[in-house]
Amino acid sequence: MGDSENIEPIPGAPESAPSETPAVEAAAATPEPAPEPTPAPIGSEPFCATGRRKTSVARVYLRSGRGRLRVNGRTLEQVFTSPHWREHAREPLTYAGVAEQYDAEILVKGSGPGGQAGAVRLGLARALILANPALRTKLRRNGFLTRDPRSKERKKYGQKGARKRFQWTKR
Repeated sequence: MGDSENIEPIPGAPESAPSETPAVEAAAATPEPAPEPTPAPIGSEPFCATGRRKTSVARVYLRSGRGRLRVNGRTLEQVFTSPHWREHAREPLTYAGVAEQYDAEILVKGSGPGGQAGAVRLGLARALILANPALRTKLRRNGFLTRDPRSKERKKYGQKGARKRFQWTKR
């Protein structure tokens, strides 16, 4: 046994030459990494999103700006009188660290101030995702993109309320 140069091909068998095409095809099949998402340029169209909570619906229009939030044509402080509601509504912006970079025009209707604050919170989080997709995992991990499904249970007929019954007496 010795040199590989002395091996003669078998007569009638197809010649098999080493081919480089599978290696080239494998290299071409590997996808290139996706480019890093970047924030939208200043002055672009507003990013529109909808948030819901209980029976309230908030439509959020997010633009680049200085951090002003207008709810139904009024300031956030005029609409949400409780500091807890204001903080709850503004939470996605402060958590992402972009509270001073965007202005938001918000139209909200239905339910009470607590439900409206929750709807504004979800709408702002969804609009931030449209403005900067890199924030999605950070907001998702902390529950800002999850809709709160709790709502008031309806009253049933033959009962005093959703669960409460009329008093029953045996005699």
